[in-house]
Amino acid sequence: MAGGVRESQGDDLVENHEINVTPFIDVMLVLLIIFMVAAPLATVDVNVDLPVSNATPAQRPDQPVWVTVKPDLTLTLGNDDIPAGGLGAALAEATGNDREKRIFLRADKAVTYGDLMGVMNTLRETGYLKIALVGLETTAAPPAAADPGSVTPASANPAATAPVAQP
Repeated sequence: MAGGVRESQGDDLVENHEINVTPFIDVMLVLLIIFMVAAPLATVDVNVDLPVSNATPAQRPDQPVWVTVKPDLTLTLGNDDIPAGGLGAALAEATGNDREKRIFLRADKAVTYGDLMGVMNTLRETGYLKIALVGLETTAAPPAAADPGSVTPASANPAATAPVAQP
């Protein structure tokens, strides 16, 4: 106990050297709550407009800027090949150095997630933060009895691609 009355012969009370830990525990609980709230906010590093699986296609702008990652990891801007390390300069020329322009990023199915993230990091490093991922349009929802792991696109025509990111 922190203090107590002892029966002694005189007025001499023995000092009690116990620490009151209740305020310490209160401070630690408040710090724990602060870190629990702040930790998830610190995990977002790349600003990307990610589509949801049932998103309706967004309107295509008049002059879209398409960056395509081919299966051999070469990049194209529109229909023109980009030399290695020249993505920033090519985008600056194509967008008129407008860093607020949305970049539509397409990638082949054979491109790994890590390689796609490398391209997205390059876009971020060059100052282009508005990135829309592009997929194939589907005209109808897959049947309920179909395998949930397989999705059949409406067509494999590159003209049927549309951005599925929300503006």
